[in-house]
Amino acid sequence: MREEKDSIKKTDWSEEILPVTERYEDKNFIDTSGAVWNYSILYDDDVQTFQAGTHYSLYKKFGSKRLTVLDRDGYYFCVWAPNATQVSVIGNFNNWDAETHQLQPRWDKSGIWEGFIPGIAKGELYKYHITGYKGRITVKGDPFANYWEKRPATSTITWNLHYQWKDDEWLKRRKKHNALDAPWSVYELHLASWMRPDPADEETYNTYEYITERLVPYVKEMGFTHVELMPVMEHPFDGSWGYQCTGFFAPTSRFGEPEGLMHLIDQLHQAGIGVILDWVPSHFPYDAHGLFMFDGTHTYEYADMRKGFHPDWNSYIFNYKRGEVKSFLISSARFWFDLFHIDGIRVDAVSSILRLDYSRDEGEWEPNEFGGNGNLEAIAFIKDLNETIFRDFPDTQTIAEEATDWPGISKPTFMGGLGFGMKWMMGWMHDTLNYFKVDPFFRPSHQNKFTFSMMYYYDENFMLPLSHDEVVHGKSPMLYKMPGDEWQKFANLRALYTYMWTHPGARLIFMGNEFGQTSEWNYKSEIQWHLLQFDSHKKMQECV
Repeated sequence: MREEKDSIKKTDWSEEILPVTERYEDKNFIDTSGAVWNYSILYDDDVQTFQAGTHYSLYKKFGSKRLTVLDRDGYYFCVWAPNATQVSVIGNFNNWDAETHQLQPRWDKSGIWEGFIPGIAKGELYKYHITGYKGRITVKGDPFANYWEKRPATSTITWNLHYQWKDDEWLKRRKKHNALDAPWSVYELHLASWMRPDPADEETYNTYEYITERLVPYVKEMGFTHVELMPVMEHPFDGSWGYQCTGFFAPTSRFGEPEGLMHLIDQLHQAGIGVILDWVPSHFPYDAHGLFMFDGTHTYEYADMRKGFHPDWNSYIFNYKRGEVKSFLISSARFWFDLFHIDGIRVDAVSSILRLDYSRDEGEWEPNEFGGNGNLEAIAFIKDLNETIFRDFPDTQTIAEEATDWPGISKPTFMGGLGFGMKWMMGWMHDTLNYFKVDPFFRPSHQNKFTFSMMYYYDENFMLPLSHDEVVHGKSPMLYKMPGDEWQKFANLRALYTYMWTHPGARLIFMGNEFGQTSEWNYKSEIQWHLLQFDSHKKMQECV
């Protein structure tokens, strides 16, 4: 398709939204007397596929889009609020007045509201003021925005993504680099706490550009083949580590403008390093400016809280049965592949998506129509997600964090599987850490933990993870999981890493573990770079 070829060279909405020959104004009368002009870039099939759950490029239609209409520059707005009775765009440009710039509902009762506002410039703060069910008022950020205010502010920002990519050579050869039989060595990191301007001040962040200058040569020198970024999608709460998103189409503004992340990915690609993003379609937070009760009703989440509320994370679960929500989620995943050139997604908390009884006691969940505990519409969503990604971006990967024995996670959908490219090998991680915690003198009686992984290794396509989850919440850093004195701890950890790198499968290690960090990961600070002045830590780094 034209858009996909163009996105390899550049990302620029103004040239890709509509062919010039199919402008709305060529076939329709536009009333320019009001503050909001009647205008649409949606076709009937856009609406139909959106409702059917098969429109996977919504980011090209919804949100705010810079356009020129009848020789006037401005922004077109498009939002889904099916139970709203009024939707207005509010911002500094109209003193946040909900009466002056009201969008118009589509005639087809799709619940889509749209319109063109002339004169709005790039960088304008805005929200949607929604009058919904029984007159309930909600004020929401744009679910499709590409740029949000830095938290704690919550407005979305009119933007026009534009970046000149220089990773053509990478895109041509990444199929081999991202293949299942490639020597994967993944460096997982949290951008904010990898390196801070002031390690003692959690409110300070480096820019995407600053991180790029330091991260790219470091990862290349260490010999990692990929980086996996913990969620960089916009999120309001630092303590969620990014796993409670509000902006599914926006890089976080903590580090700068969206193009800064494009530059980071571009530079990693030019250095021969692949990029995986953590992506969270399992739940979202209840922040007032986010998706929860978007139009005063359960729009994006299940209305039945036996399916719609996540007790572990105090968050809400997407309604995978609803076509519009399915289109929203798969469009989000596709957005990062298409416009940010990523090489893969690691889908978070897949077990919670698949299972109706996840973290629920008897009586707190309802079986599916066959009496089982599988969420059938969520299973269908995951299959469609993987089929879409591998069809449109066949030289990339999708990776599942799934901690149960659910069969066929990484089998193709035509073989009855879920269609992921890989699965985290959580059983290997637990058995390996339990084995290495034991004093070497007593290990002979624990060899089954050391060898058991090969009993089921060929059931899936596995990645061996020593992730951030293993160095938080009192679990201790990797170094202090090892027995013995300081010398023995370092020796055991080197032995663990050597075993890991010689075990079949892809491999992932969390930042700081490569040089034997002595404290648990703290998202408020940075990893302990000062330890590299000590010979034992420097040699550990050289070992990795």
